[in-house]
Order: sequence, then C-alpha cells, then structure tokens
Amino acid sequence: MATRILFVDDEIGIRLTLAPILERHGFSVVTAASVSEALEKINHEKFDVLLSDLNIGQPGDGFTVVSAMRRVQPDACTFILTGYPDFETALQAIRNQVDDYLLKPTDVPTLLQAIEHKMAARRPHSLEPPVKRVSELLRESSRQIVRQWMDAAKKHPDLAGIHLSEAERADHIPGLIAELAARVDSSVENKSKSLPMLGKEHGKRRARQGYTIPQLVVELRLLQRIISIELQRNLIRMDLSTVIADMLEVGEGLQEQLEYSIRGFQLLSAEVA
Repeated sequence: MATRILFVDDEIGIRLTLAPILERHGFSVVTAASVSEALEKINHEKFDVLLSDLNIGQPGDGFTVVSAMRRVQPDACTFILTGYPDFETALQAIRNQVDDYLLKPTDVPTLLQAIEHKMAARRPHSLEPPVKRVSELLRESSRQIVRQWMDAAKKHPDLAGIHLSEAERADHIPGLIAELAARVDSSVENKSKSLPMLGKEHGKRRARQGYTIPQLVVELRLLQRIISIELQRNLIRMDLSTVIADMLEVGEGLQEQLEYSIRGFQLLSAEVA
C-alpha cells in the first residue's frame, strides 16, 4: 500500500506543484489549505506522513497541525516546511516534537530522502507525558527562574555594584512570574490588573535603592532572557498549538512591567525633587 501523505500549505501553487511530484514517486497525497481542513482530515483519515508549512494563514499555525497529528496519529512522521532560515535555531529546539524540518524551496530529492529515511527508522511512539502550556511551566519553574535571575543579576557589571540582600534583590520577581502565568491563562478581556501596580511599586523601591532607569531595563532584560531559555529547554513538554501566542503574552507582560516600573521610578523621583 502506498505511503499516505497529508500535505498542508495555504499556497495553491505549491499544493498543485508538489503533490503531483510526490504522487509520481509512488506516494498517495492528500492536500489541505488551512488548519481547520487539516484537522478534519487528521481526525477522519489515516496518514503515514504529515508535511506541513510552518505558517498557514497565521505565523506558527503549522505547530497546531503537528500537535494534532502527534496526538491523533502518534506513529505518523511529521515534517515542517519553513521559508525562514533565521528560524532554524528555534526549530532545532523542537526537533523532538517534529521528525524533521526542511527549508523552502525544498528540492525534491532532499524531500524524498528525508521522508524515506524517517519512514525506514520509524518506531512506534510510546505514550508521551501530557503537554503543558507556558503558564504551567512558568509556575513549575518559578524558583529556578528566580535563582538563575539572581545569579545573573549579581554577576552583571551594571547591577553588581548595587549591594542588596537576597530578599531586596529578588523583590517582586516571584510575584511577577505568577502574574505572567495568570496573564497567559486569562482571556484578552480579563488581563490581570496587578502588573501595573507591581511595576510601579517595584520602580519606586529601585529608585530608593539607588538604581537608574537603564538598570531597570537591564534587570528586566535578564529576566526575559532567563525565562526564554527555561521555556526553550522545556519545549518538548509544551503544547505547540499555543506556545507562540503564550510566549507573546509573556513578552508583552514583561514590556508592560518595564513601562510601569519606569513610571513608578519617575514618580518617586519627582516627589523627592
């Protein structure tokens, strides 16, 4: 029986070109032009291979399709196509979630070789642990993130000269991580109102402790980097269908925190003056 491929791409020209080429090489190809169409086929038809574009209508939509295939048909080989070579580093981190990825435009021999290689090496997948959203991982990793941030802040040349106790340096970071997780879980209409208050109070405290506004920026930038590294380390455990939106929420939350920290800092400075 011919190997069945589900090929997902929103560009009609690519679907009309690549699908017949694969069929001429002995594959049975079913195409889908959207995430919803792909999910419908995954739920009602059996496939050996998923070949999906990374961006189907929206950035990262291909992750939703991969995630669905891994749950409904875990033995299928999964491939992501991307036209963005700069995204290669991030894709390397999720290679445990997809069998391989290919840069567009992909030459046919390379694609065929990749499919044949993965099919030959395919093994039945064991039951995987439940995937988690970014919010769950933030809560689980909160202490580790705070500790890594503390170590980085103590060593950073712009912050090391400010001598604080552990509690003073950590300040609101544990609470901030909790609020970021809550922000990820909340709907757009129900964003946490605590971030502005946390930010303003943090900015006032840092002003009293002798910080400058550039130093506020440095410590938040360090936190963003450490959170990103921790989430990247746990990508295999993350729900790929929500990870991009969740990480955008975290980034926006940190930017909002910085904005209100600066406002609090300036407010105290004005009061003192």
